[in-house]
Amino acid sequence: MSGLRKATRQKAKIRLGLSAVSGGGKTYSSILIAKGLAKGDLNKVALIDTENGSGDLYANLGDYNVFTLEAPYTPERYIKAIKECEDEGMEVIIIDSITHEWNGRGGILEIHSAMTGNSFTNWSVVTPRHEKFKQAILTSTCHIITTVRRKQDYVMELNEKGKQTPTKVGLKEETREGFEYELTVNIELDQKHNASSTKDRTGLFQDQPSFVPSEETGKMLLDWCESGIEPVKRDYKKELEEAKNLIELQAIYLSLPAEIKTELTSVKDNMKTKLTPKENVK
Repeated sequence: MSGLRKATRQKAKIRLGLSAVSGGGKTYSSILIAKGLAKGDLNKVALIDTENGSGDLYANLGDYNVFTLEAPYTPERYIKAIKECEDEGMEVIIIDSITHEWNGRGGILEIHSAMTGNSFTNWSVVTPRHEKFKQAILTSTCHIITTVRRKQDYVMELNEKGKQTPTKVGLKEETREGFEYELTVNIELDQKHNASSTKDRTGLFQDQPSFVPSEETGKMLLDWCESGIEPVKRDYKKELEEAKNLIELQAIYLSLPAEIKTELTSVKDNMKTKLTPKENVK
């Protein structure tokens, strides 16, 4: 049976990135957008705060939830925080910020630098840990907004009075290169909180003038997410049963979500405990 099918736009969860230099308004903007995504109900929004309590600074906006994440900023601690937010029934998760997972205390770069042996070979150990963090974001059942710091520099620009003044400009995002390619939309904020998209799969911001993010931005994104058809659920058991050989079986298994793999493993382990040694599953 062919795996070929017609392309369809399915309902989706947004994966939105906000980047800016310090003072660009990442946290404030992400809360406003999250409010729109949550249909105005900030009780359904969780903010994972790695920025020394900055997540509580905007409590005047409403009753959103805060998960304080302190060092060490390992990928596993981020993943655990995301899972806890999902289990609590959140609809939108803001990760403010993902920069610490990369170059914060206990983050990927620090983990790698502390390892002994060959530096290049050590990346084969560290990279899978970062990939699991990335997959936790991409496969989450919630809308996800990530914020990331940008390295900053200063350029001289003319102000309203015609005088040269130093202005902050953002350079490279402080996370592993290529992360923005995984997102649905990636937005850069300047020092005056004006936003422009550097990547946009929705078509909502592409070739549009810069704008100030608001609750309305979140509503627009939510409308786009809900405009598709219901996602088709895979019949994992049927796929595994119909696999023609070991190669197909392995390929299907590798494509399964982590929770399904865990379920299959637990079923096999339960069978082992109930069988006699001769009947044990191998």
